[in-house]
Amino acid sequence: MGFKKNILVASAFALCAFAAPVPARGPDCDLEDGAPAAPPADAPTTEASLTADNLIAIAPTTASCDGAPFPDECADATAAATAINKAFETYKITSKGERAAIVAYELFESGNFKYKRNHFPAPGKPGQGTRMMAMPEVIEKYTTAVVGADAVTTAKATGVDAVLDLVNSDDEKSFGSAAWYVTTCTEDVRAGLDAATIEGWHLFLTKCVNTSLADERDALWTASTPNVQ
Repeated sequence: MGFKKNILVASAFALCAFAAPVPARGPDCDLEDGAPAAPPADAPTTEASLTADNLIAIAPTTASCDGAPFPDECADATAAATAINKAFETYKITSKGERAAIVAYELFESGNFKYKRNHFPAPGKPGQGTRMMAMPEVIEKYTTAVVGADAVTTAKATGVDAVLDLVNSDDEKSFGSAAWYVTTCTEDVRAGLDAATIEGWHLFLTKCVNTSLADERDALWTASTPNVQ
């Protein structure tokens, strides 16, 4: 991908106050109230738009989980494509630009799908994870939308990791987080993603994700755009 794996891994787990060459995490800190209460009940069935070959073309290390530091967290391109296509369907993500942004965003945050919870710096931030590496506050909102408030309340009695486990329990939920999050962005941000321009991608990062720009992020978006339909 033109940049080293250690950059991806370190950046995937940046905290809100993290000061490093790769920008700090954003949506995990600043998601406003008013996010969708649940996945759209009338989500249409859409033709699968993403294949394992597409993901491998974007990020070759997604071809397998060989050597993954946490094998139980890794998803290969085949598993990832299935889950991401489901997320596109569930959250009505139909534009090429939004789809490419979601793929690029999750690849970056999860270290090419090798991680789904924060491990860095060790032992990692409790409760932070999914393929978009959301902070616990956002995980609670997302989990409430997916499994309901009662399940979240019960899990919270055990701790934030238990809440994260509710949406990390299968690929569909873990990969669905970024598609859900895009639906919380403002109309101008989504229009920018629809346009599939670098300016639209940057607006998404700075206004919805609430992070600064980085060449590493742009490289994944640039590779995703021609490989996602």
